[in-house]
Amino acid sequence: MLVASRDISDISTFQNRSVIDLSFHKKVLLVFLRHFGCSFCREALADIDKLNSKKSTKNFEIILVHMASPEVAQQYFNKYHLSQLDHISDPTCNLYESFGLLKANFNQLFGFRSWIRGIETGFIKGHGWGKLMGDGFQMPGIFTISKGKIIAEYRHCFPSDKPDYEKMMNCRSSHTK
Repeated sequence: MLVASRDISDISTFQNRSVIDLSFHKKVLLVFLRHFGCSFCREALADIDKLNSKKSTKNFEIILVHMASPEVAQQYFNKYHLSQLDHISDPTCNLYESFGLLKANFNQLFGFRSWIRGIETGFIKGHGWGKLMGDGFQMPGIFTISKGKIIAEYRHCFPSDKPDYEKMMNCRSSHTK
């Protein structure tokens, strides 16, 4: 189902740009992050940094949605070389909810799969762990928006899921997990 539960025409970024208006000039990759203390969120930022450095992103606008204050978020974006990306601060998770992103259950957060990936991401890959900054149960997701419409979505089944950002950029139809 490629529809947010509310009208998305009024979503504006930190730089006061309309997401819908931007989507008529370039495709928008709207990336909903977990909290910045999460090693999976930090891995996502590193993946987005790699993606953003490729020439294939010139026809895309990557916008990050987070639960922290803009000032705290900017510190993380600077660390991951993403300071040029626009973002949306949503500490109440209203935007997450309007896009149908659910809260995780106990197994999704603390099950074997998450522990194994957490060790890999936090310890082996060096993304570490930090303090909770937002709703620790909030699940992330990615939406591709073109010409005012959501054309693809990726909803994490586990916080530890590792989405294919390039596939999301290149898709032309639904991609829901």
